[in-house]
Amino acid sequence: MSQSPVADRSRSRRLQRQLSRMGRAAAAPARLGVALALSSCLASLLVAGAARAAGIYTCVDANGKRHTSDRPIAECLDREQRMLNKDGSQKQTVPPRLNAEERALAEERQRLQEQAQAAQKDAVRRDRNLMLRFPDEAAHNKAREAALDDLRRGVVGSERRLQELLDERKPLLAETEFYKGKRLPHKLKARLEANDAQQQAQRDIIQNQNAETVRINALYDAELARLKRLWAGAAPGSVPVAAPAEPSSRR
Repeated sequence: MSQSPVADRSRSRRLQRQLSRMGRAAAAPARLGVALALSSCLASLLVAGAARAAGIYTCVDANGKRHTSDRPIAECLDREQRMLNKDGSQKQTVPPRLNAEERALAEERQRLQEQAQAAQKDAVRRDRNLMLRFPDEAAHNKAREAALDDLRRGVVGSERRLQELLDERKPLLAETEFYKGKRLPHKLKARLEANDAQQQAQRDIIQNQNAETVRINALYDAELARLKRLWAGAAPGSVPVAAPAEPSSRR
């Protein structure tokens, strides 16, 4: 019995849909394979690009064999490795890997080096400021005199007060003549002792002020010696710090 045209068309559409689904199912693994291939290729390109950016490592190991790689060379971890640019020029030197003790020593050397660099910068800055403050010897001498003026006035004041105390002591000593061979009255004795103590205090002040005068002169002498070398053309920071010379006794 023959089927109607409508039934034939219906079977034909169902067959086409089945074939379409089968085609998509068959194409999915192919697309996945292509995607994986593209991803792998991209990763390889990225790795190669990173290697090119990092550079080429080269070294000679402990056995005298030369190695070249796009990453740090395991056979040369105990020695320096050269990193080269693409054109073969040296980009940098990679230091050997250190153990804990060696790393501590390296860090200490680095710390000392940084301290020395900081000290050198401070010396340069100090010398430049020194020359700005004292462009010539006359300016330096003026500053020295200003620093000593207060001390000199203090010494003069103490010496004047000491002389006053000596004058005050004279009548007290004259009064003691009446008590020869006798015990001095408490009031007179107390006044003499107070006078002695005040005299000693003034002498101590004068001694300290004179010592400070000597110290300041010694500092200015050392500073002047440094300035003379800088004025003569020595580079700031190049003049070593010398111990102060024998203190000058000028006042």
